[in-house]
Amino acid sequence: MQVTRIARTYRNLKRYRQILMVLLRYGFGDIIDRIGIGYYIKMGKKIIPRYKNQEMEKITTAKRLRLAFEELGPTFIKFGQILSVRPDLIPAPFILEFQKLQDDVPPFPSEQAYTVIEKELGQPASSVFTTFSDEPVAAASIAQVHRAKTIDGKSVAVKIQRPGIRKTIETDISILFDLAELIDHYIPETEVYNPIGIAHEFARTIRRELDFTREARNMDRFRRNFKNDTTIYIPDVYWELTTDQVLTMEFIDGTKVSEFDKLLANGLDKKTIARNGGHSILKQVFEHGFFHADPHPGNVMVLSDNVLVPLDYGMMGTIDDELRDLLGDLMHGIITKDVTRIIRVFAEIGIIDDQMDERALRNEITDFIERYYQIPLYQLNVELIIGEFSDIVRRHHIQLPTDFVLMGKVLVIEEGVGRTLDPTFDFITMARPYIQKLMLKRFDPRRHLKEFTYMLDDMAKLVRVMPVEIKTIMSKIKKGELNIRFEHRGLQKLILELDRSSNRLGFSLVIAALIVGSSLVMQLDKGPLLMGYPILGVFGYVIAAFLGLWLGIAILRSGRL
Repeated sequence: MQVTRIARTYRNLKRYRQILMVLLRYGFGDIIDRIGIGYYIKMGKKIIPRYKNQEMEKITTAKRLRLAFEELGPTFIKFGQILSVRPDLIPAPFILEFQKLQDDVPPFPSEQAYTVIEKELGQPASSVFTTFSDEPVAAASIAQVHRAKTIDGKSVAVKIQRPGIRKTIETDISILFDLAELIDHYIPETEVYNPIGIAHEFARTIRRELDFTREARNMDRFRRNFKNDTTIYIPDVYWELTTDQVLTMEFIDGTKVSEFDKLLANGLDKKTIARNGGHSILKQVFEHGFFHADPHPGNVMVLSDNVLVPLDYGMMGTIDDELRDLLGDLMHGIITKDVTRIIRVFAEIGIIDDQMDERALRNEITDFIERYYQIPLYQLNVELIIGEFSDIVRRHHIQLPTDFVLMGKVLVIEEGVGRTLDPTFDFITMARPYIQKLMLKRFDPRRHLKEFTYMLDDMAKLVRVMPVEIKTIMSKIKKGELNIRFEHRGLQKLILELDRSSNRLGFSLVIAALIVGSSLVMQLDKGPLLMGYPILGVFGYVIAAFLGLWLGIAILRSGRL
């Protein structure tokens, strides 16, 4: 592990230098020292300067980290944006700062866009498009979008991945993993946040966004889900002009939901838009189990008749049947004030361990439910409710499943957009029938029959394999070949302490033996003498005194007598 990390470190030395310099500039030198990178800094003082910026000391830690991410570029901006939707992991000040991270970067030249198209599609852009705009209609850190027209006259939007962005992101991911491992090892208090797990989640998310064929498949899946819904329209994908770095889709000429003045100017009804958007999100979450994880107003267009068109399908959330069952149980527990059921859901998800103060968690959840129980639905605020619930989760170091958190973020965004469009927008009342339907599904006889069928199938397989397995075990027992392997977890510290204690005990026995042996030699009064005493005995006493002093200093330095 250490050799691999060193190899990666030297391979990415230039980028390491940039990252460390930025972190130092924004006042994170103490963290760099704690995680051991200070060793490399000392080895190369001329490479990474150390200095103190007094201006940075006046700025909050959250803001300094946000500014550092902005300067470090696309990967770290995306990293901050993903963290901004994890209120269960990081405190509110960091959430608020990371929400300010903007993905705006200058567009890359159209010549590079043509080069990417030719490389990916195997032919020049002029062979597949009759027109192609040199100026992009949108640009971000990962890709930019150009408007074009196909040979058969279709108006399309061509999303082209930024040249070299994959190599940059993979280098940064490698460095993030290194930093996460160092932080996890050298800063024990960060263990509850699982820095290595966060790095893995980020790597998985951003690599999915880099795969445009995956995004195209997401669009096709959305189209199937909403094929009978006239309030939602999903653009067509042109698969013959789509690769993992080029995505060609139907061009949508509409009005962004964020352009509130234009909505009115184009004769669109903001209340209907809010209602259509609310129903679409609730269907995605509670019926389809597959939802758009970034439905901010800039990512949704509106056509005539108030039809909504979601854009940018790179970040999606998934809630499978099992997770939806648990969600139904959670909702049922909240509605019926059944805290035990809520705790049981947390345990089934696997986010409660033996070290958690379950009584304190139970008391906080009870207080949380009581505060909102008698309030009319139309007076409830989804953002406030989810925010307070996230505070409870974070205080007890509970890490919710990522898709659960994304679902909460989506509901908060939708309520905010809905109330901006329509101040009377009541998202909770709108969600109630979807929640009731979800809970009723748990009692569907067809579903229980299906589960019973699976159980019978599992039992039949068990009956078939059990005799063979038992026979194999009995045969190994008779031959004396049955081995039982034990694996210890969390005992490293105990083993270290036992090893240290046994070493001290052995050391003490050696000292005692030297003292006893030297005393016997002194009594013999034979051999070479020093000031009338046997030299061998005196020498033994000196060694025993030296070793005893060494052992005493070691014990005092450890702080444990």
